[in-house]
Amino acid sequence: MRQFGGACRFVFNKALALQQSHYASGGKFLSYVDTAKHLTQWRNGSETPWLKEAPVHPLQHALKDLDKAYKNFFKGLGRFPRFKRREGDASFRFPDSKQFEIDEANNRIKLPKLGWLKYRNSRALVGTPRNITISSKDGKWFAAIQTQREVDHPEPAATSAIGIDLGIANFAAFSDGSFVAPVSSFKAHEVRLARYQRRMARKVNGSANWKKAKVRVQRMHSKIASVRRDFLHKTSCAIARSHALVVVEDLAVSNMSRSAKGTVEKPGKNVNAKSGLNKAILDQGWAEFRRQLEYKLNWNGGTLLAVPAHHTSQTCPECGHVSKDNRQTQSRFACVSCGHTAHADTVGAINILERGHRLSACGEDIRHDKAAMTNRASSVKQEPTEGISREVTHA
Repeated sequence: MRQFGGACRFVFNKALALQQSHYASGGKFLSYVDTAKHLTQWRNGSETPWLKEAPVHPLQHALKDLDKAYKNFFKGLGRFPRFKRREGDASFRFPDSKQFEIDEANNRIKLPKLGWLKYRNSRALVGTPRNITISSKDGKWFAAIQTQREVDHPEPAATSAIGIDLGIANFAAFSDGSFVAPVSSFKAHEVRLARYQRRMARKVNGSANWKKAKVRVQRMHSKIASVRRDFLHKTSCAIARSHALVVVEDLAVSNMSRSAKGTVEKPGKNVNAKSGLNKAILDQGWAEFRRQLEYKLNWNGGTLLAVPAHHTSQTCPECGHVSKDNRQTQSRFACVSCGHTAHADTVGAINILERGHRLSACGEDIRHDKAAMTNRASSVKQEPTEGISREVTHA
């Protein structure tokens, strides 16, 4: 399987180099059909006869991936194709169901030139198999089977709406007053990861011991990502099942986590503090959480709305007064106008939900809305989100 994955990587890189040299000489973009003709020459040529040892369909699909990457780049939907590294994880795909067999009862699959392989089934196979992708990750191999089936239009079982304010001290604060504690997987494993990285740095680059140390570092990164991904899936799934409308802030995470080093002429300020904040922001996985929440709400017939984040934690939900003095600390909100007190993150979630109601009800443009906000969101029925551990804090 590593050999097949390496052959697909080689074909992708060779076709990419061919595209670049052809363009540099004044030629036009080569289509998939053109590159497929070169693939036949590569397989039958004397320089790379070992390509015949790999199935032809995954090699052809590698060329299709390159063709798609170029088209996405021309459409402005992706970046320019780059060469794949040899050290990267291997993968290859059989794009037609006629090329493989699945024996689900005995947990085995049959692949060309590999025969029958045992696998651990993670879920029941629903629908008609269309293709299968074999990939490696940290020494483990996975089979991703894509199926096709007809589904009914989803109808939401829940009827409630909720606003979510994402943060660091609390991963999520809900407009009903509840919270979700952060998992902070990178922070929990940061010390061990740094120890493994120091051991790797002391080894001779490329040696056998260096490769062993590198595997430990990779496995630790994989564990950190797995813990975060599991937390995000469970949290987003519980929210999507419990609410028909979910409103979140439209956060620009890349801008929020931008480095503060500056330049030699204009060095940044509080660089260490900003670096720690950036690390904490990226450790939460806000963008991935929003992506999961959106498609899971679609599965359940719900709706996700994203509203601007300006002044959500500085606006009083009772009187609508906007002032930075309203948020006295990270967690305490006390309106300087009417005296209303609450947890600052809860106030932000209530204001987020209120903006979502205005946006969904009348399509009001709230991108630059700094007017006083009303307490209409407080009249909306709030139901607790099932399946999520809560910690309610009263100011």
